[in-house]
Amino acid sequence: MAPDDHLAEYRSKRDLARSPEPGGGRARSESEPIFVVQHHEARREHFDFRLQVGDVLKSWAVPKGPSTDPREKRLAVRVEDHPLDYADFEGVIPEGEYGAGAVIVWDTGPYRNRTKSNGVEVPVEQALDDGHLVVELFGRKLRGQYALTRIGSDARGRERWLLVKKRDEAADPRNDLVSRRPESVLSGRTLEQVAAEGR
Repeated sequence: MAPDDHLAEYRSKRDLARSPEPGGGRARSESEPIFVVQHHEARREHFDFRLQVGDVLKSWAVPKGPSTDPREKRLAVRVEDHPLDYADFEGVIPEGEYGAGAVIVWDTGPYRNRTKSNGVEVPVEQALDDGHLVVELFGRKLRGQYALTRIGSDARGRERWLLVKKRDEAADPRNDLVSRRPESVLSGRTLEQVAAEGR
């Protein structure tokens, strides 16, 4: 499927003449796929966890954000694919637009697929179809392995997943990065600062 087909839902929800969000179409040249976590004010404040798969960002809304505590199971609701350009997006989506509110890039970096079945690596696309994916993150805040596991669907038909930190050297039950490190890794601004600038 062409990237534009993957982005049809994304574009249908937005007036890109009004919103500063990217329209898509630009490919990235990095040798490794990237992940990005964006802190989003919106109607309900949440974090968006995104993984580059091919030429799009597969995306989940995580209400409480990622945790470094393996005991924490964080709900992650699958949302529409986003364009790769979105990985750098910070700003304020105007009132009246889908997802209105401030957005910052809370963390980003390369990731590696660590999903295996019987000792053999499972491609990311297959792992997503199967409903279980393990990735290793090399971010500025988030490090180590995380598992995404599909657990069903909500009343609106959106897939519900759990995002869980694996037990490895980067696991730390006492390190609440969401509250301790609220700033953008691109601009150093907090969500509140970006919102104030946009008003």
